[in-house]
Amino acid sequence: MYDQSKLSELIRFARIEAGSTVIDVYPGDGDWTRLFSEIVGGEGRVYSFVPAEVAHFKNGPVGLMRTLAKEPGRDNVEAVSADLVAMPQATPPADVLWLHLFYHDLHTALMQATGATAAHFNRAVYERLKPGGSYIIIDHAAAVGAGTSDAQSLHRIEPASVRAEVEAAGFVLDAESTLLANKDDPHAIKVFDPSIKGNTDRFAYRFVKP
Repeated sequence: MYDQSKLSELIRFARIEAGSTVIDVYPGDGDWTRLFSEIVGGEGRVYSFVPAEVAHFKNGPVGLMRTLAKEPGRDNVEAVSADLVAMPQATPPADVLWLHLFYHDLHTALMQATGATAAHFNRAVYERLKPGGSYIIIDHAAAVGAGTSDAQSLHRIEPASVRAEVEAAGFVLDAESTLLANKDDPHAIKVFDPSIKGNTDRFAYRFVKP
């Protein structure tokens, strides 16, 4: 997670507010799901969506989210798991879909093994969002010109490639933020390298379904 000022700015950027319905895709330890739960309140809803493609991970991600949903005050949270491309059938229409440090994984063998290509997933997101809904993508930036070639090896993706793929699904770029940018990131090392871990150059896009 980020410091409080960055968290506040990202929430404003994502346009998550009281009463919103949010889908948190690949929620990890659930930090974002908890934060969204507090923001949307009793009139809102948060769907903590664990892709079936990662449900077998040793940390038991589905169980973690089901446990989170049982925490006191989490009545507005529901843990959901299905294939990525089946998300529209597993969740209701949403105001915001949140994708934090995960989009690049759509270009890895693990995700694509069941047909979850970026194109298929972006169409699924388009189907699931309400008209005017926001698709928020934050990810590790790859070097200019790298395209999607570093997604598997370095867990990075070029922002321009993300924009082109998402716009091809019918979305409109509504805003972008440099809040998480780091000009000192060499872009040539894996995001888990100790020299850059937690401080990678990151881009943030807000796309809108017309």
